[in-house]
Amino acid sequence: MTITELFIAFLILQLIHFAGTWKLYSKAGRKPWEAIVPIYNAIVLMKIINRPTWWVILLFIPVINLLMFPIVWIETARSFGRNSNIDTILAVVTLGFYNFYLNYVADVTYIEDRSLKPRTELGEWVSSIAFAIIAATLVHTYVMQPYTIPTSSLEKSLLIGDFLFVSKFHYGARVPMTPIAAPMVHDSLPFVGTKSYLQKPQLPYMRVPGFQHIKRNEIVVFSWPVDTVQRFFDKSNIHIQKPIDKKSNYVKRCVGIAGDSLEIRNGYIYINGEKTVLPDRAKTQYYHKVETEGQQLSGTMLKRYNITEGQNMGNFYYLNLTDENAAKLAKNPLIKSVTKEIEPSGNYDASVFPHDSRYPWSKDNFGPIYIPEEGKTVELNAASLPFYKRIIEEYEHNQLTVNGDEIYINGKLATSYTFKQNYYWMMGDNRHNSEDARYWGYVPFDHVVGKPVFIWFSWDTNGQGISNKIRWERLFTTVHGNGKPVSYLYYFLAALALWYGVSIYRKRRKENK
Repeated sequence: MTITELFIAFLILQLIHFAGTWKLYSKAGRKPWEAIVPIYNAIVLMKIINRPTWWVILLFIPVINLLMFPIVWIETARSFGRNSNIDTILAVVTLGFYNFYLNYVADVTYIEDRSLKPRTELGEWVSSIAFAIIAATLVHTYVMQPYTIPTSSLEKSLLIGDFLFVSKFHYGARVPMTPIAAPMVHDSLPFVGTKSYLQKPQLPYMRVPGFQHIKRNEIVVFSWPVDTVQRFFDKSNIHIQKPIDKKSNYVKRCVGIAGDSLEIRNGYIYINGEKTVLPDRAKTQYYHKVETEGQQLSGTMLKRYNITEGQNMGNFYYLNLTDENAAKLAKNPLIKSVTKEIEPSGNYDASVFPHDSRYPWSKDNFGPIYIPEEGKTVELNAASLPFYKRIIEEYEHNQLTVNGDEIYINGKLATSYTFKQNYYWMMGDNRHNSEDARYWGYVPFDHVVGKPVFIWFSWDTNGQGISNKIRWERLFTTVHGNGKPVSYLYYFLAALALWYGVSIYRKRRKENK
């Protein structure tokens, strides 16, 4: 749906609202024409149903408005004396068209000073739950979203079992493009596993202004661009086109931002020709072939070197190590040799971006490539097309055809292309165990979800999903920053105790008056 189509749909809804309520406006002492003026009609309606004017804001926030509409339909019926359960049900199941019956058929009278208090305990309970869901959905969609780390791609920085809060407001909250969806769930409903959304309609991409840009080497949560379309580690061959905001959420480190030139040399990242210096909390890991003098490596020894991933191959081990731990392990008298497993370039790997035999790169020796920047223009030819084909077709919605050496975009011969948005290069710190941009390419800005800011809980697991213990030292720690993470758990508990004490004091003081 384009902006024009959205505007037309908005006008149609205004006409429907006018047709179904103008007599009700008149019976409430208002002018009939007030029912057709956009936004103003909503303000007047809030006065008619005796609800606060700020509700109007909620009526224009995608997803939130779908939760508000049934409440407004019910409140409209009750403002004209229709309070029974059957009236409430009809207001909802007819999607508000019950107002047409009240407007043209029913003999109703406006109740100006009706009580807003629910008449039953059940009604009060339902009202409280409804607004709790609205408040939670508002925060979840536009302010802060919980996220769980499912894989070890950022091991040592973020661990499997970490529970995060992801800020939507740092980069600007993305307005949901799929407006008809279950609140506070992602692409599937819990327990039943069915889709949680309707594929259509789709709103145009919009984003609330943020207060910072994505910085190089920040950890970012984003919608996986090739979800269920191009999966090299999943051989299920399931191909489902998902809306952007319903694609699986991934978390990686943004090692390259728009405008950068990126290259990987022997596993190390170079940006604009200079070797990247990662934050001190980032610990890049690589698989190493570790040969011993014939002894088995004990769990205690692996723990001593902070080794959490590896495999016993019989005559040797494959262990996932940082350079620092690899150097320490090599000095152990039980160890014969430690060799980093680096794949050279030169042998074509179809799983590695840009998936073209002219670029026989590997996960450890890759590039250089250009990371597209909004407004910048690149030359378009047979050699550059593999890098930008998906951008032109999928992310920026153009029709692309190739006829021999000629490239056509939207039916016109093209020798260059100007990008419409910024792109980013997302990689895991766990270099040899991360499905990242090396396999599926650029991440468009419209796929960016937010910035992880806080670890509020963390389970330590035994690798099989069974919880062993709570990682107390990780609770209430920040994701970004320098130095060893500091837990703010005790500060939080102290503040909570203080708040609880003040609440009790104020309650008792009020009772004694």
